[in-house]
Amino acid sequence: MVSRVIPVEVFDLVIFGATGDLARRKILPGLYRRFLAGQMTAESRIIGAARTDLDTAGFRKLVQDAIEEFVSADRRDPAMIAAFLEHLDYVSIDASKGEAGWTSLNGLMRAGVVRAFYFSVAPSLFGELAEKLHAHGIADGQSRIVVEKPFGRDLATARALNATLASHFEESQIYRIDHYLGKETVQNLMAVRFANILFEPLWNSQFIDHVQITVAETVGVEGRGSYYDKSGAMRDMVQNHLMQLLCLIAMEPPYHFDPNAVRDEKLKVIRALQPVPHDDIVRGQYNPTKTAPGYLEDSENPDSRTESYIALKVHVANWRWKNTPFYLRTGKKLRARASEIAITFKEPPHSIFDDAEGWRENVLVIRLQPNEGMNLTVMIKEPGPGGMRLMQVPLDMSFAEALGEEAADIPDAYERLIMDVIRGNQTLFMRGDELEAAWAWTDPIIQGWEARGDKPKGYDPGSSGPEDALMLMHRDGRRWREIKE
Repeated sequence: MVSRVIPVEVFDLVIFGATGDLARRKILPGLYRRFLAGQMTAESRIIGAARTDLDTAGFRKLVQDAIEEFVSADRRDPAMIAAFLEHLDYVSIDASKGEAGWTSLNGLMRAGVVRAFYFSVAPSLFGELAEKLHAHGIADGQSRIVVEKPFGRDLATARALNATLASHFEESQIYRIDHYLGKETVQNLMAVRFANILFEPLWNSQFIDHVQITVAETVGVEGRGSYYDKSGAMRDMVQNHLMQLLCLIAMEPPYHFDPNAVRDEKLKVIRALQPVPHDDIVRGQYNPTKTAPGYLEDSENPDSRTESYIALKVHVANWRWKNTPFYLRTGKKLRARASEIAITFKEPPHSIFDDAEGWRENVLVIRLQPNEGMNLTVMIKEPGPGGMRLMQVPLDMSFAEALGEEAADIPDAYERLIMDVIRGNQTLFMRGDELEAAWAWTDPIIQGWEARGDKPKGYDPGSSGPEDALMLMHRDGRRWREIKE
């Protein structure tokens, strides 16, 4: 199998916050990998912009160090790194203070190429950046901006943020990035559903018993406790990442694989989400251990009622998903780092086999991380004599095994999404009305537990979460899948 890497158009990409952690860990190393793969053209340029007092040589050294730290050794080619660094420039700009640096930035921009601006900064600076880009004639009607989450903390702030961006840019120019949508397996979910007649006829409440979406982390909130305590798992993960995964599972087939057609169908799912009763919500905080602090210590707020874990039972009110629950859970300091979607099918209407106890449901598992791939469990006869005894076996496909050497060339989420920005493809980015609809569903849930004064349940680090989360499934006669790598 030969990998097809198609170069993108010539571009000038300005990264605001270019000396920050996200730029160092993800954005700049990812751009180097795209350059190495031949997707970034020789005429394209990357311009770093930040408050840090650096010159271009200093910025190139910072990027070289980031490549050495965050790019695997087999991808670090000294000649290619040197060539990549030649495409980098730097301008010192403080968006909140004065006009210094903007004239210099304008002088670096070229006519006739794609202009993209990555706002890897706090959302409070989005408006100032957008205004300055237009005031200095740096952005035009063809420019594109990339904005990072959080996209507000509730419906009111999300609307205000959308209005701020809309005052300077058209919706077609705004790319709200959610790195989960850039994962190869997430996109393959659409291919599995809509390119294979095998699954789509079964993709409804008649054949699917329930769906589980799990995003589990082993780390706590160390180092960002004060920020996290103002958001929590619901705002930080469910409202965006898990919501987007749910939409891709539940949405109707779009008329075409077109950005707005796909996002129209996702929006319909969000608007069809039913309110969630408080009995279908479990919130938790990780406990301290003998050697490590708990959430209350990490957040530096002994009275915190912010959740580091949440599980919800969600229903989509439409014909396709009538009475099929979606169970969502995400948390920190859990047993393993794992992200997966598990679609559990119903049992056959009638079993012809005496070994009824040996029966297990068919489950399609889409693994997002680690070891991206898909797994479908099916029933077969247990080998050997002694009658018809049933056993469950997996039909397993990991990308690393199925694609061989080509798997190493699969771009990570940020790489893919940035290249989509340059192409002008918004399919994998949230639209403004989609964002507001997600907050309109999320806000009443948060307001409900705040009004009740609910306290999160404690859970032990290294566990699968609070005991109440197990009961959320057990009362329906179901079980959570084991959290494991």
